[in-house]
Amino acid sequence: MLVHAHPDDESINNGATMARYVDEGAQVTLVTCTLGEEGEVLVPDLEHLAAEHGDELGSHRLDELNRAMAALGVTDFVRLGGDYRFRDSGMAWADDGTATARDMLREGIFWTTDLLVAANELVRLIRDRRPHILITYNEIGGYGHPDHIQAHRVAMYGYQLAAMPHYRPDLGEAWQADRVLWTTISESRLREGLRVLRAAGDSTTFAGLDPDGPMGPMAAPDDAIAVEVDGSAWVGRKLDAMRAHATQITADGQFFTSAAVLGDSMWSHEYYRLAAGTPYPQAPGWADDLFVGLS
Repeated sequence: MLVHAHPDDESINNGATMARYVDEGAQVTLVTCTLGEEGEVLVPDLEHLAAEHGDELGSHRLDELNRAMAALGVTDFVRLGGDYRFRDSGMAWADDGTATARDMLREGIFWTTDLLVAANELVRLIRDRRPHILITYNEIGGYGHPDHIQAHRVAMYGYQLAAMPHYRPDLGEAWQADRVLWTTISESRLREGLRVLRAAGDSTTFAGLDPDGPMGPMAAPDDAIAVEVDGSAWVGRKLDAMRAHATQITADGQFFTSAAVLGDSMWSHEYYRLAAGTPYPQAPGWADDLFVGLS
């Protein structure tokens, strides 16, 4: 089970992982917490959908999500609490380059939703789907977006509450996921990629990052990573899923232009930190399977 903030987050972060485990016969469930109503529209002909115009972007991004899941082969994908229950909170950019909450906030947004209200919706899903692996963001949502931070909080709180036998039995029989994983990027691989991009004259992809400087909160030191999923066999489907999110990811944007230099390896390998649950077996290097060591 993956808990993500908006449509497109799942394809960018975990598309190859999702496709791999679908093909291997695992039940893959995607929980999307909002419909991304406040997202920037990168397609000029669709700018009328934006929140400041027709405010119809949510339904369009749901269509994009449907196409992305078809590309990955995922059939079980739901919105937390149902469609339109929690609204995208939007974001602003802080002086340090990370995302932060806006000064002006709408009613009903995910960021200001009572944590227990949102977590109870996830408890219901965890107890119904009974996942062995629960995937979400780190404590700052990767880069500070308030909805990513809230998704992290909901996932972690929901994970704990779902396992408590006497908590809200009306939400289903208690279930403890075996592992909670936080999606991340390998710091060493990111440095390698940046060196290749900068040598090729690309100064815009991950602008501001120095291959020899701090990598920021989206990356993790290699010794903090537990699993590397090699998605080479599924990266084509991941890229198709990313293209499906056309209002958010453009064909001539940095996600794809940088891949022209780095090749599919930029998107084929996905990394995870172990946040809670059963440790991975002791072995040299990273594990290569999310489920290894589980009975």
